[in-house]
Amino acid sequence: MNMTEYFANHNVLLAPMAGVTDIAMRTLSREFGADMTFTEMVSAKGLSYANEKTRQLLALAEGEDKVAVQLFGHEPDVMASQAAWIEDAMGEHLAWLDINMGCPARKITSKGEGSALMKTPELAAEIVHEIKRAVACPVTVKFRRGYAIGEETAPEFACRMEQAGADAITVHGRFAQQMYSGVSDRGTIARVKQAVRLPVVGNGDVKRGEDAASLMAETGCDAIMIARGAQGNPWIFREAQIAIAGGEVPSRPTVDEKVAMARRHAELLARREGRNIVRMRKHASWYMAGVPRGAEARGRINACTTLDDFNAVFDEVLRVTRQYEAAGFFMNNTGL
Repeated sequence: MNMTEYFANHNVLLAPMAGVTDIAMRTLSREFGADMTFTEMVSAKGLSYANEKTRQLLALAEGEDKVAVQLFGHEPDVMASQAAWIEDAMGEHLAWLDINMGCPARKITSKGEGSALMKTPELAAEIVHEIKRAVACPVTVKFRRGYAIGEETAPEFACRMEQAGADAITVHGRFAQQMYSGVSDRGTIARVKQAVRLPVVGNGDVKRGEDAASLMAETGCDAIMIARGAQGNPWIFREAQIAIAGGEVPSRPTVDEKVAMARRHAELLARREGRNIVRMRKHASWYMAGVPRGAEARGRINACTTLDDFNAVFDEVLRVTRQYEAAGFFMNNTGL
């Protein structure tokens, strides 16, 4: 796959998110316009131990012909061997391999992985080089503005990744030490784009379709990657596609549409995970943002363990919504 040619026609991506981009999330995101979706980040070390839970992260959704896989670790030989295993196991279903050099979580960086690799660019480059030697599929790298607040290293780091053989890079405009606070700096993405010849994917603070279009216009990036903006909001991919094409972005989803989508999301999870679908709690809470008495609904969601539990909360949300409408409140759009 030539990444430059691919991004010319496929430029709206769902970001890899631990505990979030499972089969259900990817299914809905694709239906609403995501050109490519990523698995949750996969531990190279976990794969090397033949950890079944880790391997399950690579499972495909029904009808999912291709998916990108994000791999994390810090040992070049382990990363390379497990990248080769993934390519062999997934075959034509693997779109490309992405190396996580951006995760700011302490449990990841404390091991020298994720965004901590930005502090050791020689090791980061070696990881890319070894993986490129081990696989035939494209290899991309995702990283941040820099590790320490105020120390932007992304342009230089991007050049190192290009020299090591990366096929494309994704840049998030925050420092690792910022975690998710503050604002993603678009200027960083623009500077990285100017520094390399590789395709550059912009990431950070894409909350609406208009954000996707303006991010591409202001930075010159080749594609955009949506993370938190997609949580409880698969509609954002449709909005982004329309906005990038210069069309009129549709109205935000109504309460009824949000509840219907939350039900479907829960059903997809239940179909795969059975009766206990506790991980739906986070998704359900995101869907309930902006609904009448949403805080109360989220409180009830925290006690849900079954599909019936979640549906009972969704039924109550609709009942309250009808009450608001009967009282003269206009509930057409939720203002996500």
